[in-house]
Amino acid sequence: MAVHEHSHRAAGLHLPSFRRNRTASAPESAVSARSDTHTARAYVLASARLAMGFVFLWAFLDKTFGLGYATQAGKGWIDGGSPTEGFLGHVAVGPMESTFHAWAGAAWADWLFMLGLLGIGVALTAGVALRLAAVAGTVMMALMWVAEWPPARHLSDGSPSMSTNPFVDYHLVYAVVLVVLAAFSAGDTLGLGRLWARLPFVRGNGWLR
Repeated sequence: MAVHEHSHRAAGLHLPSFRRNRTASAPESAVSARSDTHTARAYVLASARLAMGFVFLWAFLDKTFGLGYATQAGKGWIDGGSPTEGFLGHVAVGPMESTFHAWAGAAWADWLFMLGLLGIGVALTAGVALRLAAVAGTVMMALMWVAEWPPARHLSDGSPSMSTNPFVDYHLVYAVVLVVLAAFSAGDTLGLGRLWARLPFVRGNGWLR
């Protein structure tokens, strides 16, 4: 009888200790998983931000210096070429066709377009003023979407438009990405977003964030 009571107590002391260890480790694992997920998401968004920044900065550099890609050498902005004349002057579809033709090559249009590319590219690369970059980039992408007018099956001369989708094209995808980057403060990782947010004039004006 004494031996039986001793065995029962030993088992009783062992099992509760085992259960407590398992219970204590579960919250730690959950916290670690959440932290890893948050870190992974932050780096994915930061990578997307840097990639988008390069898209805008490269467009600015190529159109400014004529690097031989979309803009031929010797036809850059610094050589007297117009960054908007080639694109807007060849718009052949959509409700703003005549308006874009009137804007093509205008000095104000060139300056606005190029400053937009530079400002958005720098903001995305540095991770600052992402809300402003999202608004400016969305407006720019919307105008370029209207210029190409994907809903049309034919151009104004009757030839096929070769549109691959009547609504969603890369301009709209870029605009959505810009909004997502701003909404999730993608500049806080691999960027200057946190330092930017601490500046007095930014703290007092949330739209600059």
